[in-house]
Amino acid sequence: MERITLDQPLSPAGVWLLAIRPKTLPAAVAPVIVGCAVAAREGKFVPLTALAALAVALLLQIAANLANDVYDHQRGADSSQRIGPVRVTNAGLVSPRQMMAATALTIALAIGIGLYLVAQGGWPIFLLGLLAVISAVAYTGGPAPLGYLGLGEAFVFLFFGFAAVAGTAYVQTRALTPLALVASVPLGAIVSGVLVVNNLRDIDTDRAAGKRTLAVRWGQQGARREYVALLALAYLTPLAGWLLGIMPVWTLLAWITAPVAWSLVRRLRSASGGALNPLLGETARLAVLFAIPFAIGLLA
Repeated sequence: MERITLDQPLSPAGVWLLAIRPKTLPAAVAPVIVGCAVAAREGKFVPLTALAALAVALLLQIAANLANDVYDHQRGADSSQRIGPVRVTNAGLVSPRQMMAATALTIALAIGIGLYLVAQGGWPIFLLGLLAVISAVAYTGGPAPLGYLGLGEAFVFLFFGFAAVAGTAYVQTRALTPLALVASVPLGAIVSGVLVVNNLRDIDTDRAAGKRTLAVRWGQQGARREYVALLALAYLTPLAGWLLGIMPVWTLLAWITAPVAWSLVRRLRSASGGALNPLLGETARLAVLFAIPFAIGLLA
């Protein structure tokens, strides 16, 4: 196996930059873009609220990454055989106590900004935010971590799809509409694809650590089929939404990114081990590439 190691010492800032996993952050930005487009189409785009929603989404993504770093280390999922990017807790660059403190601080910042969103959206946003905070930690932490039970994709689909897109729209419009719900599907599907790539890459170490992801349960070919199905769902949703009269035909502009998706699918068919690392970041970027023309189509 190809093993990822540090080529040179990192500064303290570099260590924390590695810990927050910047390549995954586009997955938090893309749903907010679409949620804001939905709000604008429904007649109420509020820039300050949109910025707050983006900040909370990014902070919760970072908190989940930090929590994953320390909990996977404690559970043995980040072993010496890991072939993904270096995890700073496992590498001894940050102590578990420091990582837990950083996770708590990030969540506190998200809650602080989230209180403004609660003031705008009321108790539904409070409940949604509470669930999001709990899930950010419970994905790999707690007595029954979601990622270890094979529920990772369901968690991602719900929170990066319905919660992020429809929640961003709701906090501005105070309405939960069919458009917001349907527009959530493509983003939830593509961001779930990021997790599929991650789990396919880590299938051997996850199996050894007792982490029963869907990739571990279904095998490599099953995970590859899951990835194809998720991307197909993302690209078919604008067509279905238009045919059902929920979305304007211009949302099909998102199809201009289909060649990028097809390239990722082709590469995933034969890639394994460390060769999957670039595909993870590129799938996260696909979410933004899809979101931009999709949002333009919603506004047309």
